Amino acid sequence: MSEHFHYPPDLFNLLVDTIPLLCKSKPDVLVFLQGAGVNDDELSEMRTRVRADKASVSKFQIVRDVLTKVNARGESGLRARREIIKRVTEFEEFSMCWENDVYKAKANVADIRKMVQVKDSFTRMKQERDIAHEESVARARTEKTALLEKRRKIEIVRDRLNALFGMDGEPQKRGKLLEGVLNDLFRAYGIHVKEDFKRIDLTGSVVVEQIDGVIEFESHTYLVEMKWLKDPVGVNELASHMMRLYARSDARGLFISTSEFTKPVIAECVTHSTNKLMVLSSLREFVMLLMSERDLLQMLRTKVRAASLDKKPYLEVLA
Repeated sequence: MSEHFHYPPDLFNLLVDTIPLLCKSKPDVLVFLQGAGVNDDELSEMRTRVRADKASVSKFQIVRDVLTKVNARGESGLRARREIIKRVTEFEEFSMCWENDVYKAKANVADIRKMVQVKDSFTRMKQERDIAHEESVARARTEKTALLEKRRKIEIVRDRLNALFGMDGEPQKRGKLLEGVLNDLFRAYGIHVKEDFKRIDLTGSVVVEQIDGVIEFESHTYLVEMKWLKDPVGVNELASHMMRLYARSDARGLFISTSEFTKPVIAECVTHSTNKLMVLSSLREFVMLLMSERDLLQMLRTKVRAASLDKKPYLEVLA
């Protein structure tokens, strides 16, 4: 039974009817209750009456008086209440009872066992519901905190991206900052990022290959190229990125540019799509996504699906 509840009326009355049947004498009743941990001050009145005049009080009156006091004690009476229940439900030596009381004592003890089991079951069910509710509340709180943190990171990325448009006099610095901004945007959406990937030669001193970023998106690895260009992306800009893809058997490509892609570039991506999937994206798509607070993951899924199924490597998703 729950540790936080006193004896309910039905159980209380059944205990009052049962304990006297388990004890032959009034002193035995007092010993039974004392052994269960009942305080002396709760037993003293009945003990005095029994000593003075046994006929003045019945075994049932003794149990009712003492259990009433124990039941009123709140948490401090918890141990005694539990021990009384334990002793009654575990009682098996009915030969110690008066012969005429044995049948009723057995029946009452059986009823108390069933009652305790039922109440225990309901208590466990309530505890399980409480635990489930607490877990749900904690999970919702965690999700809300994570969502707020995600929004905070996205807002920071948006502000950083907007600031890049005022750096016309520092094109190289702006291009490098763009890589960090977009990589942080990927991270905010839970996409694993390895930024500014470099491959060093065997001597360990020469960079033989450098990639703006590598992301893991829905079980696929994408090599990411990010360009801040004035003119449309031509085949020459695409070729170096495509070569990196062919050097890696399972890699896909994501090319992000501030400028448009020429028709030959799009045609090349279609031609190679059977062997190497290339997704083309304008920076404008990311700007619009941040302004409208849309889902980056959904935008990427739409673009990947268009490139792989519809042979459309450059599908601008602006809304």
